[in-house]
Formats: sequence, structure tokens, C-alpha cells
Amino acid sequence: MVRRVMCLLCLLCCGTAVRAEVGSLFAIGPHRAMQPAAAASSLFIGAGTGMFAPVQARVVVPPAPHSSPTSQLLTLIGQAEAGPEGYDAVQHGARIRPPAPPTQMTLGEIYDWIDATPGQPHAIGRYQFIPSTLRRLADGQGMARNTPFMATVQDRLALVLLRDAGLQQFAAGALDRTDFMHNLARIWAGLPLPNGESYYEGQAGNSAAMTWARFEVGMDRIWGVEG
Repeated sequence: MVRRVMCLLCLLCCGTAVRAEVGSLFAIGPHRAMQPAAAASSLFIGAGTGMFAPVQARVVVPPAPHSSPTSQLLTLIGQAEAGPEGYDAVQHGARIRPPAPPTQMTLGEIYDWIDATPGQPHAIGRYQFIPSTLRRLADGQGMARNTPFMATVQDRLALVLLRDAGLQQFAAGALDRTDFMHNLARIWAGLPLPNGESYYEGQAGNSAAMTWARFEVGMDRIWGVEG
């Protein structure tokens, strides 16, 4: 009888230990891990808590479902930023191109190309990530140097920028569509302001790749015409 009681106690202890170890894989909770970070107070470098500030805590962003409004918005942004080259786009001003199409490179290989070719633009991929932003986003998502710069990885990094631009607030009705579009244009130089110019017009050869009217039509197709 004593032996049975001792065996039962051992099983209960082992079971508790196993549950604790499994639970530690989701130390912040399976749902909490996907909650948005606090809204950024600025979209600019040097703002301390702004969009380009150093990452303080890792918030892993899940991929957007295919054909979802978010996925369609990424497509609209990609059209403005990369055109037909899509995920393999490289800024046209780069005199020395990467040694392979971006989607066939790892993040480490892209970093090495950037470091080896100073003095030229390095915006890369469907969303034309500049070096500082690429490194910040990749580090924030826990991506190592050997991470392939494939389409799904690029989308995942772009989703972080959408979150910073206020996508969740906009989808919840807490952010005006025009304000959201302004935020997007402050992140992606290919998107226009109401005057038709890029927020970064003339900087490093940047200009808007679509009109404000085209931008509005694209948003209307995704979320419906505003009343």
C-alpha cells in the first residue's frame, strides 16, 4: 500500500513538472505574445520611443492570412515600392547589386552586401527596407543572420511597420483613414501625400509611385468606400 502511494505521488510530481516546462514555452501567454506594442510617439529616428527607436521588447507578429485586408494592403504598398520586381526589388540607385536575387539570400548575406558597398542606396525587397530599419525589424523578430530573406519573412517584417503605423487602431475605428494613410506615407516613400508627393520627395531620389487618388481607390477596394 505504501509503495502504491509513493508511486502515485511520483506521478503527480512528474506531471506537474512536465506541465510547467510546456507552459514555460509560452511564458507570456499564447495570446499575449501577439498583442500590439504601445503606440509609438513618433515615426522618426531619434525620438527615443519612436518607430525607429531601438526595440525594447520582442513582439512576434503573426503572418497575415491570404486575401485578408492586411494582405491586400501589403500588396498595394508593394506595388508602390517595388513594382513588378516584387520581393526581389533592389533600389535602382544601387550601383553594385547584391550577388543574388534578394529572396535567394540570407539576412546575413544582405548585411554583408550592405557593409561591403558603402555610399549607395541599399533599400531592398518588396517593401524597400533600408539597412537600419531592416536590422531593427529583424532583430525585433528574433531573426538570425541565416534567416532566408524569402517572401514570408519580408511580409512579416512589413507587418511590424503596419502595426507601428496604427493598423489595429484603424481597423478598430479608433484612427481616421486619412491619418492612417498619412502614417503609411511617412513609412513608405512610394506612397503619396494628398499633394501627390512623397513624404521624402527628392531625398535619395524618392518620389511617390502613385497619386493620392489611386491610393484612396486602393484603400476603398480593401475596406470599402467611406460614407
